[in-house]
Amino acid sequence: MKNTKLHSLTKAPTSRFMFTGIIEEMGTVVELVERDDMVLWDGSVGTGTELTVKGKVVLDGAYLGCSIAVNGVCLTATELDDNTFKVGLAPETLRRTYLGSLNSGASVNLERASEIGGRNSGHFVQGHVDGIGAIIDRWTDEDSLFYKVRVDKDILRYIVEKGFVAIDGTSLTVCEVNLRPDEQWFTFMLVDYTQKKIIIPEKVVGDPLNIEVDVLGKYSESALANIMPRIEELESKVKDLEAQLIKLQK
Repeated sequence: MKNTKLHSLTKAPTSRFMFTGIIEEMGTVVELVERDDMVLWDGSVGTGTELTVKGKVVLDGAYLGCSIAVNGVCLTATELDDNTFKVGLAPETLRRTYLGSLNSGASVNLERASEIGGRNSGHFVQGHVDGIGAIIDRWTDEDSLFYKVRVDKDILRYIVEKGFVAIDGTSLTVCEVNLRPDEQWFTFMLVDYTQKKIIIPEKVVGDPLNIEVDVLGKYSESALANIMPRIEELESKVKDLEAQLIKLQK
């Protein structure tokens, strides 16, 4: 008999916090529905979007409230059974990602949050998608599969050649970046092994991709923005001192 709404599929939840961009399995969308009977925090009933996904690996150690990345989007498990889990899609998630367009039977990349102190073969992925990119070209080079993706300039500013980027939750290396206003694209490639483990090779020109830039770039920009006013102030004082020194030397 199927066990529904289990609090955990193992004896105790493991300590997990972020993602690595190393996809653990490809799951399958069971259904995406709009519900009008969702109980809200204050006990009232409201509407919302609920996604049900079939998986196996990601359910090992899963518990109610745990985080599972679906195509790169960090989502909270609200219901679990032996081979499926349910998550709610918030309005912000629907605006920032293409999860709202998923159909039953669609394949999705799945990853559990990584264990604290565990190995990270990808990079620090939050599961906080910045926006959607559009595939504008794809080609093969021997056994490698290349993609060219157009994104908004506010996202592209954080993407650098040979840097990290998460595509549908997959940690990948950026090959090229074109910042020209009439271009605004970047490329990445998939090696033969990766092609067999993720959903991206199923996608063609015109298809969407969830994009999450390397958060370290954002933190660096924020830190620099806080420091720059102080640096400019110090530079101004140095110029004033130099001017005073020149006057004294005359």
